[in-house]
Amino acid sequence: MKIAILSPIAWRTPPRKYGPWEQVASNVAEGLVQAGMDVTLFATGDSVTKGTLASVCGTGYAEDPSLDAKVWECLHISHLMEQAHRFDIIHNHFDFLPLTYSGLIRTPMVTTIHGFSSPAILPVYKKYNNSNYYVSISNADRSPELHYTATVYNGIHTGDFPFNASPDDYLLFFGRIHPDKGTREAIRIARQVKRRLIISGLIQDEAYFDEHVRPFVDGERVIYTGNSGPRERERLLGHAYALLHPISFDEPFGLSVAEAMMCGTPVIAFNRGSMPELIQDGKTGFLTAGVDESAEAVKHVSAIDRRYCRLWAENRFSDKEMVRNYIDTYEKVLQSHSPAGISGW
Repeated sequence: MKIAILSPIAWRTPPRKYGPWEQVASNVAEGLVQAGMDVTLFATGDSVTKGTLASVCGTGYAEDPSLDAKVWECLHISHLMEQAHRFDIIHNHFDFLPLTYSGLIRTPMVTTIHGFSSPAILPVYKKYNNSNYYVSISNADRSPELHYTATVYNGIHTGDFPFNASPDDYLLFFGRIHPDKGTREAIRIARQVKRRLIISGLIQDEAYFDEHVRPFVDGERVIYTGNSGPRERERLLGHAYALLHPISFDEPFGLSVAEAMMCGTPVIAFNRGSMPELIQDGKTGFLTAGVDESAEAVKHVSAIDRRYCRLWAENRFSDKEMVRNYIDTYEKVLQSHSPAGISGW
């Protein structure tokens, strides 16, 4: 099977630090290569893959301010679409824009919807509802106005997140510094239970950081480590007593939640969006209704079996499980789209 993986180009694939869509696209591509598939990754020129790399820009536009995002996104997507006939399946991780090409090509396109940035983008998905194949990353993130081929949870490399049975005593916030992700609430929880809090993530809202985070960062009780790369991420997640995830929006998935549990670290999350699908309440962490409940949950973290957290994450959120589910999805799509004459089998 010849598969084209279309990754975003804000960041390198896989990203050096932040870049969740690029990370998932990489995990899919590398997993498919390992499964014996013929994979071409369409990404930035500095991306890393064991498949074939195709690119039109050397670096991501979020890393190179001289690049105009709209210009290079158009060139990037058209670079794939102009050679779509070479592939049996196109797997789109680039949101809604590639759908606008789908009526001009014969190759079926699977689109993983990594969340809806705004209801304003729904008209594009609705227009191509009956001619494309949509995959949700959680059941919670499905729009009632769309048809879905499958739900496939994001998968992570188990080897990148080694199990740690002996954590440190700090709480961890790991994610974008933005009101949606609840950095301020994490600080309130940590202060309430009198535990150290380490904060790691890309500052996406400078005003929010300056008003609600920076005043509490003292280098002792509240520590901000910046936007951590893979090695620091592994250490922070693996040694944390618990991950705090006090989101204020219906999050489609939450990679850091799966990554923490893969290390054996329990997660305390506000009960919104996909969190009930990711976390087994009382077994791999706690689903809570606010700051006070989260602070109370911290007192019960010691009762969580970290080995069970690891087992749960391996069975549900490993890259192998994700790739297996995507291969099943591709085969389902090919059977319904064009049951004969598929090249590369």
